[in-house]
Amino acid sequence: MAARAPAATRADFAEFYPLQTRWNDNDTYGHMNNVVHYALFDTAVNGWLIERGLLNPQTSPAFGLVVETGCRYFGEMAFPDRVTAGLRVAQLGKSSVRMELGLFRNDEENASAEGFFVHVYVNRVDHRPTEIPAATRTALEGLKTTA
Repeated sequence: MAARAPAATRADFAEFYPLQTRWNDNDTYGHMNNVVHYALFDTAVNGWLIERGLLNPQTSPAFGLVVETGCRYFGEMAFPDRVTAGLRVAQLGKSSVRMELGLFRNDEENASAEGFFVHVYVNRVDHRPTEIPAATRTALEGLKTTA
């Protein structure tokens, strides 16, 4: 079995999106339930797009659908931790993008969790793949890193 790669650091990401844990994020074991990590990833990606005017969930003619996702866990998080999501683009195709994220607990330098989403952009009418809109592509290009 190959050695596990270490957790990413803040320096590995292009931009950051602040998040806040909630009381109901904690499970019976006293830490954040695994499904919450995916909700935080989703909130960070969509929040980042919405704040830049690149996504309106009700009216955008094209939007990304998740076709693959994954997560690796390195440390516990729990309410009332502050979480910062690091964002970067690992691959950018004609109609798809692989977004990678790190969730950082409070002011820690190493990620408590790392995840990825592969989005395929589809048109609103028939949900068939379509090119990533030009403004979105430009913004995503800005999230590319060498990590």
